[in-house]
Amino acid sequence: MEAQYQPQKIEADAQRRWIESAAFKAVETSDKPKYYCLSMFPYPSGKLHMGHVRNYTIGDVLARFHRMQGYNVMQPMGWDAFGLPAENAALKNGVPPAAWTYANIDHMRTQLKSLGLAIDWERELATCKPEYYRWEQWLFTRLFEKGVIYKKTASVNWDPVDNTVLANEQVIDGRGWRSGALVEKRDIPMYFMRITAYADELLSGLDTLPDWPEQVKTMQRNWIGKSFGCEVHFPYDAASIGEPGVLKVYTTRPDTLMGATYVAVAAEHALAARAAAGNPALAEFIAECKRGGVAEADIATQAKKGMDTGLFVTHPLSGEKLPVWVANYVLMGYGEGAVMAVPAHDERDFEFAQNYKDQLPAIKPVVIPEGYELLSEHTIASYNNTGNIHLVPPVVHGAQDKKSLIFDWQKWEPCFTNHGTLFNSGKYDGLDFDAALEAIAADLQAKGLGSKRTQFRLRDWGISRQRYWGCPIPIIHCATCGDVPVPDDQLPVVLPEDVVVTGAGSPLAKMPEFYQCACPKCGQPARRETDTMDTFVESSWYYARYASYDCGNAMLDARADKWLPVDQYIGGIEHAILHLLYARFFHKLMRDEGLVQSSEPFTRLLTQGMVIAPTFYRDAGDGKKDWINPTEVDVRMDERGRPLDAVLKADGLPVVIGGTEKMAKSKNNGVDPQLLIDSYGADTARLFMMFAAPPEQSLEWSDAGVEGAFRFLKRLWKLVHDHVSTGVVPAYTGGELSAELKALRFQLHSAIKKISDDYGRRQTFNTAIAAVMELLNALSKMTDASSAAHSVAQEVLEGAVLMLTPIVPHACEALWTALQPGTRLLDQAWPKVDESALEQDEITLVLQVNGKLRGEITVAKSTSREVIEQLALAHEAAQKFMAGQAPKKVVVVPGRLVNIVV
Repeated sequence: MEAQYQPQKIEADAQRRWIESAAFKAVETSDKPKYYCLSMFPYPSGKLHMGHVRNYTIGDVLARFHRMQGYNVMQPMGWDAFGLPAENAALKNGVPPAAWTYANIDHMRTQLKSLGLAIDWERELATCKPEYYRWEQWLFTRLFEKGVIYKKTASVNWDPVDNTVLANEQVIDGRGWRSGALVEKRDIPMYFMRITAYADELLSGLDTLPDWPEQVKTMQRNWIGKSFGCEVHFPYDAASIGEPGVLKVYTTRPDTLMGATYVAVAAEHALAARAAAGNPALAEFIAECKRGGVAEADIATQAKKGMDTGLFVTHPLSGEKLPVWVANYVLMGYGEGAVMAVPAHDERDFEFAQNYKDQLPAIKPVVIPEGYELLSEHTIASYNNTGNIHLVPPVVHGAQDKKSLIFDWQKWEPCFTNHGTLFNSGKYDGLDFDAALEAIAADLQAKGLGSKRTQFRLRDWGISRQRYWGCPIPIIHCATCGDVPVPDDQLPVVLPEDVVVTGAGSPLAKMPEFYQCACPKCGQPARRETDTMDTFVESSWYYARYASYDCGNAMLDARADKWLPVDQYIGGIEHAILHLLYARFFHKLMRDEGLVQSSEPFTRLLTQGMVIAPTFYRDAGDGKKDWINPTEVDVRMDERGRPLDAVLKADGLPVVIGGTEKMAKSKNNGVDPQLLIDSYGADTARLFMMFAAPPEQSLEWSDAGVEGAFRFLKRLWKLVHDHVSTGVVPAYTGGELSAELKALRFQLHSAIKKISDDYGRRQTFNTAIAAVMELLNALSKMTDASSAAHSVAQEVLEGAVLMLTPIVPHACEALWTALQPGTRLLDQAWPKVDESALEQDEITLVLQVNGKLRGEITVAKSTSREVIEQLALAHEAAQKFMAGQAPKKVVVVPGRLVNIVV
């Protein structure tokens, strides 16, 4: 054994042995219980960042721990390789997206391997490979034939210069991110997946996932957004519209129906188009609305604008005429593209009514907070920002002295949006929300003008993308036969890879060699679809393909049910909604096609926190900042470790200390993992990442923390080296021990018990590392030099190495070889707890005086309560703090503490 810890040599040797022995190859023939551990696969952006290192180390720790626990482990890796970033990079560098992507994969694969991950690389996949997306296309054709995938027109952000659809994040201040052109809202045909058909199951399925974070499940419940309300029909006003019909509105607040003062429709609504036919100003406003964004978040924050159509509808219960407005806060894709506006009880409607208060009817409040009654002499029908409603608390226990309370709508809040008691609503006065919903729904039903309805916020998933670098949609457009799925024997529809993008529309639409084809049904000339699929489709089923990675004649085979569902899934909280929701949906689609038997893809989910680091900058003088990497800065700290100031190493001049933020290129505060590995070794990187914070919390980067991790590994190495240099002996198995050695074995086996729980149930690796550190501290303080002490030291070091193996596998492999020559660490099981070592002859009790810690006493385990009381009262610390006072009582909690009350 070398005297010095040399991580580069140790890690290269260990990784070579793992490769030669195919150490981490997953097999289906094992009789061991399976454990499928999966970290979300990376986008091949070029090189790893610290978030990758943390994510994949967490997964690797769990995979290695379960391997030692006797599980048949599978931990695969692949690449989420399609997507717009590759097109952007290719555009910038003048190379085909495929070449850029494959080069990045090669580089990142090398980096991942340098971390020593226990990955079965035979199962590696890349979503841009035809052998992968062929089966995605195959499933598409099946779902299209069943109607689960369908085609319809949808509103998108359209860049009229680049002739392409833009994602919401590519629209900056209303303009295309690349061309700078004003973005239009355009209706184009798109393919949709009917995820709404699974909304109820996606919602109820969350209750079957006890090992998912509650935060994630709450986010998904809110996204699915199941609500109960009413569909309300507002009959057309014959005089203004000129034809019979109804305006359909869905509302979750039917209790406010009597407070509706106008209705608002989306710019794309049929009534808007009808009114605009003879109204140029309205037509221009509608065009302006169509130029706006299509994201809900954008709609929620933009200024509420609208225009009167001159049309009216009739209130279904009161018979009043309500004006119809076009409003930019109403989206055609949500609900019926129309809302009933109740400004007194909806914030968006209130803001809109404030903007147009001179043109709209007076605001009409119809709900008051529960617990208040309206004074009859102050009943009003409406208010226009100045009216107050006088309320009093209800009579309590027959009391007659009501104290008047002014209910000021302006001062209390802009509008009352909570549930309450109805007033100003005719026959429905006095009803609470539930009673009002039932009564109003019944009356609407009786009139044929509405009914109760359950609605979801969730919308069908639009999967068409007018971009090149993605999976081609397997549809052929025939003038005679319509949209025809590509037959199985013509799959995959291969995406040509030697293509240079220009940024102006998809190259596929300009390549006759791609889109010209024959109709599979009639043989006539036809056109192949040039849209590609949303890349979320590829990431929604990759976890299943790993199980059948080399199956050439089916999407999945019987091996999928051997491995699925994934036992442990690891990834960032930012994927809590779309990726995880789509993967759950896709799993149910595959189940219904007979491809898998389970209903959920991931049994347990761990969402790791971000890696954060300090930021530094200098003002550039033009309102911008020049961000400086932390490695280029010297920071002066106070005695408590807080930063005082900082200077640039290169010139010694001050820099501004910014906040501590997520590592990002934009803030130049990232640390290159490769530099860390090259300087300290992969094990130091892994140890720091696991020790600095629990996995689900943010991890703050610290150079001192990295140095500390490296020092610990050197210390561990020295302890083993010093031990084996005096001779390797069998670990302790029995015989008489001194009190010191019994205490050391007690600490060892207590640590095994605790750390097993830390790895398995709690997944808190920092506390596991801390427990090993404490154990090694105790070992280094051992004074016993007997042969028994040497065998106990052997047992402690073997236990420490085994317990650290999941985190620092390279160093532990070398240390194990030194401690147990001729054996392999990979063949070793997780250490077992010796229960006899946990049986103590003596116990230590906490000594308190009036509940405050004042010391400890050590007694034989069999010591009686009376003797414990006497020893406590005679203790020097107790005498000091009792100050001569007689004890009122002495409380003994067996095995834990003694409290003297004076």
